[in-house]
Amino acid sequence: MESPRILIAEDEERLRRLIGMLLGNVGYRITLVSNGEEAREKLQQENFNLVITDLKMPKVDGMTLVREIQEQHPDLPVIVITAFGTIESAVEAMQAGAIDYITKPFEEEKLKLAIERGLKIQRILAENVQLRREVESQWGLDNIITKSAAMNDAIDLARQVAASNATVIVYGESGTGKELITRGIHMAGPRASGPFVAVNCAAIPDNLLESELFGHEKGAFTGATETKPGKFEMADNGTLFLDEIGDLSSNVQAKVLRAIENKEIQRVGGTGLMKVNLRFIAATNKDLGAEVSKGAFREDLYFRLNVFPVLLPPLRERPEDIIPLVDHFVGKFCVQMGKRIPEIPEATVERLISAPWTGNVRELQNTIERAVILLQDNTLNPDLLRKPSGSVMQPVNTPARSDEYQVPDSGFSLEDHERSLIDQVLRRCHFKKASAARMLGLSRATLRYRMEKYGLGDCRGGKGPES
Repeated sequence: MESPRILIAEDEERLRRLIGMLLGNVGYRITLVSNGEEAREKLQQENFNLVITDLKMPKVDGMTLVREIQEQHPDLPVIVITAFGTIESAVEAMQAGAIDYITKPFEEEKLKLAIERGLKIQRILAENVQLRREVESQWGLDNIITKSAAMNDAIDLARQVAASNATVIVYGESGTGKELITRGIHMAGPRASGPFVAVNCAAIPDNLLESELFGHEKGAFTGATETKPGKFEMADNGTLFLDEIGDLSSNVQAKVLRAIENKEIQRVGGTGLMKVNLRFIAATNKDLGAEVSKGAFREDLYFRLNVFPVLLPPLRERPEDIIPLVDHFVGKFCVQMGKRIPEIPEATVERLISAPWTGNVRELQNTIERAVILLQDNTLNPDLLRKPSGSVMQPVNTPARSDEYQVPDSGFSLEDHERSLIDQVLRRCHFKKASAARMLGLSRATLRYRMEKYGLGDCRGGKGPES
């Protein structure tokens, strides 16, 4: 590991050399300059871990240099040293961005301690930048794997609403990626530096959910031995994500509505109101409009949530995403398990495309993880696609076998016959994919895949009202 690099800007030559010698002797790599202008040039040419600057220097003074560093290199710590120390100049330097202020003459140990603190700050900031990059690579909207027009439309909507503070609700079946989209909205929005707090409303018993969301005071109920903040408080200045909000009880729905509208909460057992400043995003696998009609969901909360809806299509409606997702998951799990990336034969592709994927992308990911665990050679065979029960996954709506077809002695092209058969059925059904899929004994996803394979019509849009 390389020693930290320190830039020293000091116009007094004797002191400049003394500081350079002192710090060089303890292992730091030192660069010396005599004024702020030279420091500015060095900062443009090279990377440093810390800067030490005098305040009174020719050409560009230290205070100007501190401000420029704060603007152009906000993660670079600066220590100010000066022989003209005053409370006012110290305050000004700290407000400009300096992390420490030392007056001349200074003790050697005091300078070393200030440098150690500054380098520790620099390391923490660098780690935070790296962590943020990793989070963005995992959760960023640009990293969602899809070729589907419908999914890309949803991502575009999410990207547009991210820049605002509007309330968002994401609709989609379990496993379609609702939290992925929600985190992407948070990361692309103005509150990205704040916390992202997620709550699965369906996973918490109703009698505990109110305390989980709003917190409680000590003694509020049996077992409340100390005051505990709730998720609304924890998400202050960030984003609160309530997943499966359709499962909230009517009592909690009323309190959530009040919290969203008034931006204030009251802890269980408390008497005072607390202001919260957060962005609110919800998600559900239910049709909330239908739930309102049934009286199972508050109409006022529904309208408050439905400011900006984003709909995620299920995986069975976007078969073009299955193989890219499979490639991604295979690569991910092979790296984790130290295995070679296997070949994926056509039979496996057919099995993957034709499966119903009722659990959507989550089910696909789990299936591929199990397959990679079972992988023994360099081929991902169909028999590795197992259900949690251990049985091999079968295609949906598999047609009954028949031996009545007479194969001519000269043979024939199976692909040509398949293409011709699908084309005939599509025309008979007036290109209504749902009807054609039923007649062929296929799922709609499999039909779309084969239409795309043989170049039959528009696989995404269709030509009829049922497409």
